Amino acid sequence: MRDKGTELWGKYEPFHIPLNDYRVANIVITNHAKSRYLDRISDEGSNEGDIAPWIWQSLRQKRIQPYSQHDQNAYLIDDDTVVIAEFTELAGERNHFGYQLYCMTIVSFLGKISRTPQLRDLRAYYSLLRQTRRVKMIKKRRKRK
Repeated sequence: MRDKGTELWGKYEPFHIPLNDYRVANIVITNHAKSRYLDRISDEGSNEGDIAPWIWQSLRQKRIQPYSQHDQNAYLIDDDTVVIAEFTELAGERNHFGYQLYCMTIVSFLGKISRTPQLRDLRAYYSLLRQTRRVKMIKKRRKRK
């Protein structure tokens, strides 16, 4: 993503954006995240090509914040959209001051808090998901016997 849309950036302007302890220089969006975005977040007129520029713009305007102290990989965009992201170091990439640059991998979009109020407590949400999966598995076992 670094190469797209950065043609107009100044020669000395850094191409990374700080987020917590990370200096994000690249964004990768998984196929799972694209499908979740289209299902849960997007409006009627948007497509999957709008995701990365929207996240870059949110990073530049400092609209992305950590969800909580306990969840290291959950982030809030505009205090409404919950995103799961992982960070990996870019091999051999450093900024002018020698700090390591990172690639932000968007793993999934959980949804909007305004539409799904269960997302306010992620731990309870994850435990609810686990419980429903267990119940489905138990029901499948009963059918087989």
